[in-house]
Amino acid sequence: MPRTAFALLLLVGSLPYCQAAAVEKSTPPAKPNILWLTCEDTGPQLGCYGDKYATTPNLDRLAAKGVHYRHAWSNAPVCAPARTTIISGMYPTATGAEHMRSMVPMPTGTQMYPQLLHAAGYYCTNNSKEDYNLDKPGKPGKVWDDSSNKAHWKNRAAGQPFFAVFNNTVTHESQVRKRPHKAVHDPAKIRVRAYHPDTPEVRQDWAQYYDNIATMDAWAGRMLAELEEAGLADDTIVFFYGDHGPGMPRCKRWPYNSGLQVPLIVHIPAKFAHLAPKDYTPGGKSDRLVSFVDLAPTLMSLVGVKPPAFMQGHAFLGPHAAEPQPYVYGFRGRMDERYDMVRTVRDRRYVYIRNYMPHLIYGQHVAYMFETPTTQVWKRLFDQGKLTPAQSHFWQKKPPEELYDLENDPDEVNNLAGSPAHREILERMRKAEQEWIARVRDVGFLPEPEIHSRSEGSTPCDIGHDDAKYPLARIVAAAELASGLKADAVPELKKALADGDSAVRYWGAMGLLMRDRPAVEAAHGELQKALADAAPCVRLAAASALSQCGTQADLEQALPVLVELAPPGKHGVNVSLMALNAIEALGPKADSALPALQKLTKQAKGGGRTQSYDVRVLDGLLGGK
Repeated sequence: MPRTAFALLLLVGSLPYCQAAAVEKSTPPAKPNILWLTCEDTGPQLGCYGDKYATTPNLDRLAAKGVHYRHAWSNAPVCAPARTTIISGMYPTATGAEHMRSMVPMPTGTQMYPQLLHAAGYYCTNNSKEDYNLDKPGKPGKVWDDSSNKAHWKNRAAGQPFFAVFNNTVTHESQVRKRPHKAVHDPAKIRVRAYHPDTPEVRQDWAQYYDNIATMDAWAGRMLAELEEAGLADDTIVFFYGDHGPGMPRCKRWPYNSGLQVPLIVHIPAKFAHLAPKDYTPGGKSDRLVSFVDLAPTLMSLVGVKPPAFMQGHAFLGPHAAEPQPYVYGFRGRMDERYDMVRTVRDRRYVYIRNYMPHLIYGQHVAYMFETPTTQVWKRLFDQGKLTPAQSHFWQKKPPEELYDLENDPDEVNNLAGSPAHREILERMRKAEQEWIARVRDVGFLPEPEIHSRSEGSTPCDIGHDDAKYPLARIVAAAELASGLKADAVPELKKALADGDSAVRYWGAMGLLMRDRPAVEAAHGELQKALADAAPCVRLAAASALSQCGTQADLEQALPVLVELAPPGKHGVNVSLMALNAIEALGPKADSALPALQKLTKQAKGGGRTQSYDVRVLDGLLGGK
């Protein structure tokens, strides 16, 4: 034992009890406590981020003694995949967990970060939302010491360091539209975003969003005061962040900067200054690019544990902090009952978006989103032809690529993807997106049912790293070809329909669907043959192409294929949901299928992680009958 430590023990032992206790209390803990204050559906609309309309005195005070990150991203623009990223330290596109409220097993040999913190001696609590798309590994219920609305750091053993999460729900999307509401912020003073129409409904929803942030800020103040009153403020590193962008249409669920940028404030007490990066200055700003996939490795670093190799993020605090990264990444998969596939890359100035399903409009009818008055009036004005081009964009089909300059276009309405002056930037960002896909072995290029069927008995991530089971390069090449919308790609798409891998065949059929009638006519024989493919998703894509873009005879041949795929008990809930979406896309052309669909209402009960997504689509098809 070092002589100085031994002498200190002798000194403490010679003091009266009360004095010894005082010395113990003033001695820094071996490891910091860590407190996370989180909220829902909140972008960087805080005073400390320069938003003068916001009322956030408590969070502003936290930022004044800590640092706020100007370029922090949630990797997903909706709660479940965003929280899945955090709990695992891995991209859901790599674990197969990208789709809203799906459920897949954790990759072999991995753990959720509270399990790793617990092994390091921490008491870990979560109060209380989880919403993970991953099965909890290990002994059931042992991810957290307590995950409930009673979970609290106060319940730890004496002297034990804690990690505690408290999540506030008052800012959730559902609260933006809650009426009646007593206004605090003046709707007349709100800045209406360039993509939204300027109507009373839009102004009220945005103003109520700010009201809710003010209420949340008061809660954050109480949580910080509780820490202070317990005498733990100097022993505790505090994080505050929102789980993705605002709960407004075209923010939440969309991987623009508007849907992915979040506030992130970190305060490190003076006694743990050695854990702060060199550029940490109380009251300062950080231009470092950080995202949710970085949070778990950062926690590991703060408690003195080297982040495990399976984590795909980069620690930005503590002794194991990595070098700053040039990009952060985002994605969009199925949102509730609607399918889509988008990948996003951001550097400090530009956002690049790659749309792999450009034939689908941005504003697909997600029932939950349409409960918001802004969504309703926005769509109504579009149907009436009363919107500007920037406001109409959301209700139209997507281009394959988008590029936005956040310095000059913070609302992301001027797509620079076709600008010759920005070609070099576009190519650089495109390359970054493709390298990310290859690096993490993105399994989202499989249709959702195949994520599950191919990984049966294993995990999506595990099979994703086995090229024999998931030939990533070939499948991604097919997806790029399909969604690039080049007219001369039809011969290669026809070849894709004969590939030995079902995902390549799926993208071949999807590419023909995306190019509409001329492509479907050119590949008519191949698509007809694909109606009998062994893979349900290939049959589904071929039937969609023929029924939407073919002749009446094609419709009569293809629609029964979609109806046969619709029962959830036959091919699984994901195939069913895809089939129901394809049938709904036909509009009145699918009327002959309604009697058969009526019989499915007793089977489509929703429940579980998928909630009532199939029921929602059926209700839309049947008109509530």
